[in-house]
Amino acid sequence: MLCQSCNQKEANVHITKIINGVKTELHLCEDCAKQKNEFNFSSPFSFGSDLSFQNILDGFVEVMGGSKPQYFEEEKCSVCGTTFEDFRRTGFVGCGNCYKEFNKNIVPLIRRIHGNIHHTGKLPRRAAGLLKLKRRINNLKEELKMAVNNEEYEKAAKIRDEIKELEAKIKDQETRG
Repeated sequence: MLCQSCNQKEANVHITKIINGVKTELHLCEDCAKQKNEFNFSSPFSFGSDLSFQNILDGFVEVMGGSKPQYFEEEKCSVCGTTFEDFRRTGFVGCGNCYKEFNKNIVPLIRRIHGNIHHTGKLPRRAAGLLKLKRRINNLKEELKMAVNNEEYEKAAKIRDEIKELEAKIKDQETRG
């Protein structure tokens, strides 16, 4: 794809902006991207190794908690000894226990970067139908609990009926499959 600005060089910088719900995409070569200054950085933008997951993650940490809060640096995983500063620097945790130890710091970052903290993964097209129905049922069961707790019994009845319909569809698919 050619640069949308100069129409001469290969576009290797792809910018997607969403402003007030309007999505615009811009595909530029490195030189045009530097000239346009789309990134609003105070220093000249470098397309080298400065743009990495670790630096992006580091930026999120600084935005969320100021510049290097003291308590981040002192926290250590009780199992592997990895510090939150190590995670900040590398983008990697040392073990599964690090997620528990650094939970209050990692969860907001993951939510902000990925939009969710639960991995759902991709589904193969053939198996997706049944799995999507099961996930929908689980979500509806949570909604049902909330509706009952909030004493919204009419809403709860509608949700219950929808769950029964979906469970019938699953049984039908399983007997055919």
